[in-house]
Amino acid sequence: MALIDVSGFKSYVQLRAQIFPTGHSRLVDRTSHFNFGTKTQEFAVPVGTDPSGFLKSCNEDAGVSIDMNHGTTTLAFKFRHGVIVAVDSRASAGRYLANNDVNKVIEINPYLLGTMSGSAADCQYWERLLAKECRLYRLRNKQRISVAAASKLLCNMMLGYRGMGLSVGSMICGWDKQGPGLYYVDENGTRLSGRMFSTGCGNSYAYGVVDSGYREDMSVEEAYELGRRGIAHATHRDAYSGGSVNMYHMREDGWIKVSKDDVSDLIHDYRKGMFS
Repeated sequence: MALIDVSGFKSYVQLRAQIFPTGHSRLVDRTSHFNFGTKTQEFAVPVGTDPSGFLKSCNEDAGVSIDMNHGTTTLAFKFRHGVIVAVDSRASAGRYLANNDVNKVIEINPYLLGTMSGSAADCQYWERLLAKECRLYRLRNKQRISVAAASKLLCNMMLGYRGMGLSVGSMICGWDKQGPGLYYVDENGTRLSGRMFSTGCGNSYAYGVVDSGYREDMSVEEAYELGRRGIAHATHRDAYSGGSVNMYHMREDGWIKVSKDDVSDLIHDYRKGMFS
């Protein structure tokens, strides 16, 4: 005790009370990780300013614009042999091409995949936290989490921070006791189940290709070719999509990475059908 008195050491609680006024004492002294067992948001937000109100004030009318233009094309669809996931690999920041070799499929666990669309940082952060929660679920319950439950966890995370500037458009794909599952989740807390989804600014082109060739009873090779063709045509028409086509196949025994194909080579192969 004498050494503490001489050195003038203050405890963490005393230092925090000195830095923050008493009005902010509701802040929780824990790590900045999301936790479903707490009633308070644990992800740190700026003190004193409402993030949602601040973002609304940053618009062209106020003379400030921080809107980022995002570009990508991701695609997933179910068929009788599982779920096909195909994505491009171009990361852009407005008109700036940041990286042409990004894997936009996040491997949550051997039976769950997530896709990235919107802000790469947001998608990676929240889907990694989802992977942590899925692992904890398995340890606690001695069984894998269902695809529906995993997508609901991500949806609940997004609802807790709605209006705070997140940019997420993700597809959660997997296989559980109910068979193959495919869900779409975005930053507004929207959660949809379906047989086919495409996200990103090139999604309309991908939808057009896949809609024209989709069948429930496709063979595995036909499904692979349809996924490649959908992303390749989207990258040809959308300047913000490109790079390579990364394709995954979700099967009953887990996912496999099928291929990584350069879109320039694919477009060259498809040129007869595209320009005739």
